[in-house]
Amino acid sequence: MKPESQTLQKKFLQHLETERRYSKHTVLNYAKDINDLATFANSQNISLWSEIKPHHIRSYASQIFIDGLGARSIQRKLSAIRSFMNYLVRENLLKTNPADGIKTPKAPQKLPGVLDVDQVNQLLNISQVDPISLRDKAIMELLYSSGLRLSELVTLNPIDLNIQDMSLTVIGKGNNKRMLPIGSKAIKAIQEWMKVRSQLAAPEEEALFVSNRGARLSRRSVQSRINHWAKKNGLQQTVYPHLLRHSFATHLLEASGDLRAVQELLGHKDISTTQVYTHLNFQHLAETYDKAHPRSGKK
Repeated sequence: MKPESQTLQKKFLQHLETERRYSKHTVLNYAKDINDLATFANSQNISLWSEIKPHHIRSYASQIFIDGLGARSIQRKLSAIRSFMNYLVRENLLKTNPADGIKTPKAPQKLPGVLDVDQVNQLLNISQVDPISLRDKAIMELLYSSGLRLSELVTLNPIDLNIQDMSLTVIGKGNNKRMLPIGSKAIKAIQEWMKVRSQLAAPEEEALFVSNRGARLSRRSVQSRINHWAKKNGLQQTVYPHLLRHSFATHLLEASGDLRAVQELLGHKDISTTQVYTHLNFQHLAETYDKAHPRSGKK
């Protein structure tokens, strides 16, 4: 690239640091991404940024994809390039942004983690009968039994539960109300907790789950307590509230195959959100195939 083109790069990076207040680390990443494009431009005998056209950006994206760069890294590079080109448009050095509309490779969907049934049983193996332990067991049993979001759990009041019908009512995302079943083990754990709840709860506190100070239990406290029991009971992986929701959905789908029912229970507006659990189910089947089939080639 000609010196004037290199000068524009430097001015853009100064703009990021002084006007946009980006961190030095972020600015360095932008510098690398734009330098990589400049190297590609040189290989195409392009000496000015104004000479770059959409097909050049497309070719560059294809080349780094062929070279093995991951989809998310390509997305980041193209985002940096778009920002740089937008800057040049703003400075009246380009009429249009040649990176606009360039499609990026679709990043593989990150699958949620899950506990298997044995790990869930290991987590919930709590024999202590002090109020805190009974509360924690009821929390984890309910998260796994009904697939609750953490936000739904901490806003529950005893009035939201119908022990006789083994059901509860929650307000989910978008203020959507849904009724959920509660399993028998969760019912038992909740009943044991309710016997001692008054030992912790302040007189006027309406929350189902309360802290040792008597107030509604916070999200952070729930996260901390679940992590505490995971470590105490010998689980090697990090356990968090949403992991129990993922495990609930995966185990239910494996047993029933009813994606629509799982969608309703999770409170997903769009079934495509629920379909991630079909990938988990297939992943489990694929692992079984690899271990068991004589011609899988992975034994």
